[in-house]
This record gives sequence, C-alpha cells and structure tokens, in this order.
Amino acid sequence: MTHARNPGLPLTTDWFDRVQVNRPAAERRAATLTTRRSVKKEHQAAWLVNAIRCTDLTTLAGDDTEDRVARLCAKARRPLADHIVAGLGLQDMPTTGAVCVYPTMVGVAKRALSNTGIPVASVATGFPAGLMPLDLRLAEIRYAVDHGADEIDIVITRAHVFAQDWVALYDEIAAMREASGAAHMKAILATGDLVTLSNVYAASMVAMQAGADFIKTSTGKEGVNATLPVSLTMVRALRDYGERTGVKIGFKPAGGLKTAKDAIAWQILMKEEMGRDWLEPDLFRIGASSMLGDVERQLEHHVTGRYAAAHRHAIA
Repeated sequence: MTHARNPGLPLTTDWFDRVQVNRPAAERRAATLTTRRSVKKEHQAAWLVNAIRCTDLTTLAGDDTEDRVARLCAKARRPLADHIVAGLGLQDMPTTGAVCVYPTMVGVAKRALSNTGIPVASVATGFPAGLMPLDLRLAEIRYAVDHGADEIDIVITRAHVFAQDWVALYDEIAAMREASGAAHMKAILATGDLVTLSNVYAASMVAMQAGADFIKTSTGKEGVNATLPVSLTMVRALRDYGERTGVKIGFKPAGGLKTAKDAIAWQILMKEEMGRDWLEPDLFRIGASSMLGDVERQLEHHVTGRYAAAHRHAIA
C-alpha cells in the first residue's frame, strides 16, 4: 500500500444517522455512468489490463482443493497468454491484485505465490453468513493471519444493521480489525441483505470508523450481490469519510461481476466519483473468478481480431 492505513476513530453516529439515500436518484446516476463515456479499441484494452491488476482472483467453493488453489495461483501469476501480452506491447506480464481463498487454503496460496509480490487474501469470520460466536470469528482471523494472509475479508452481523445497533456493529468490526493485525482488512457488508441504501451508507460509515481499510459489497453468496447503485452509495460514503478525515479507503465490488463489460463499468464508477487514484489495486479491487476469462478473451480479440472459444481461457 502506498498510503497510510485507516486508523479508525470513535463511533460518530451523527455522520450518518440522518442520511437518507434517494434510491431513484442513485439508480439514475448509476445508469448514466456507462453511457456517458465510450471506451473503444486500444483504450478499452488498457482498461481491461488495468482490471486484471485490480482483480482479487477468487475461489470460495465447497469443493476447493489444494490443487485447485495452486492452479488459480498459476493463473494469477500469468493471467494472459504470451501472444496476447506481446500483441498488446506490454513489457511485463500483468498479475492480479490478489488471490482470495478460505483460511485453510492460505498456506497453499502463500507457497504458490512465493516471491511474486501477489498478496493472499482470506475470507474469515464465519463467511458468508457470519453467524458464529465472536470469539470463534476472531480466532478464524488469527488462524488466517498466522498462516500468512496479507488481507482479511470479514463479514458483518447483518442483524446489527437491521436493529441500528451501531455500537454493537462498531465494536465487532473494531475487534476484527485488531485481530487482523498487520493484514489489511476489508469489511464485507453483504449489501444484498441490507434492504435500503440508507442502511448501506450507514454500515459503510461504521465500518470505516471502526478501522476497515476497504469496504466491500458482497460475499457473492447473497441473492443480490454487487450493483452499480449500491456501489455508488458506498463510494459516496468513503468519499465523505475521506473529506472528513483525510484517510483514503479502498473499495471492492464482489459477486455477480462476470464480464469485461462489468470490469469497465466499475472502473468508470471509480474514475468518475473518486479520480485516478482509485484505479490502482491499493484502493480498488474487483472480487471475481469467471470475469478474468472474459477479459482475456476480449483482449485476444483486440490483438488478433478473432474471438476464441471460452474454454481456451480457463480460470485455472
């Protein structure tokens, strides 16, 4: 990271408890993001290469194995075929922003990514529901960190948001931040469960006050995952937090992002709302698995003029 970590601050509810987010207005703004800017040809290719740099390449399946994680790490190291890299005129092979796995797979990923500089992220805290006793969730964080996790993606207790028990939510996230130690912490808000955009804004602000380095939309396991209106609401919250504190907070959309078009849409959101700094992997990540295959396919089309079959760009 090239900037100071978020130190957090005491819970300050008047930063958000009177904020009401206008959903129709948020939806209208989100709908115009991808229509106001046209990205074509070499510019599109550049945005897609940048998306690779900002991708948390993820496997969070019940049938994950050590071999699958090792293959995923190989893809993170070399996400593009050599002829695509040459055709794009890149001097070096781009690598993904991180690899994200379950805690039990952190050690495997660390070994596979040794000497690459690619961070290992781990979900923790009873992912995806978070419905475990707090001491067990904190123990899971410490387990992942002890095995080498560079980043921890935590999940919140949604019931605290429904009850507007901001003290309980703050204390929970602050304890998770402490357990994460030197590992950067991303707070997953599970926005598809939070019902209103006002809840999303408030939960975002509480997470940042409690010390989250990133705020993240979704686990990928909810019925509705990352959407542009939800992402816009969260980005406005982190912008407001930054204006009050001077601290830069990262943003990670996750769940439901599957295409190269999605990769560009969310980068446009960050560029329009936050500026160029939020197109770097220390402040922006995309949580995805299948998306990388489509990005590679579109880049090959840019280089060769032909679309390859999807199976030629397997994730791992």
